[in-house]
Amino acid sequence: GTLFLVAVTILTARTEIAWANAWSLPPWLWLGGVLGAIYITAAIVLTPQIGVGALVALAIAGQVTASLLLDHYGMLGLAAREITMGRAAGALLVVVGALMVRFF
Repeated sequence: GTLFLVAVTILTARTEIAWANAWSLPPWLWLGGVLGAIYITAAIVLTPQIGVGALVALAIAGQVTASLLLDHYGMLGLAAREITMGRAAGALLVVVGALMVRFF
């Protein structure tokens, strides 16, 4: 997967790629690749056990939960947004829905 993405980047880059600068980037920027690899591995292992519907529902529930936390703490250079009762209730409904898909 990494080799394919590198090839696509090279073929579609509109400017010269400064590969020497890649290692000077903050370490947290590399986290996306690591987390992506963990997600793909987990999906491959879990899909036969819990099913595709449950896997997708749980992944979306995790994304909504993480999004609320990122918003709350103003991460990624965005303005902080508090977790209101409505936003928390919406996220909770997504999590409950994911659990219903998994267990019922």
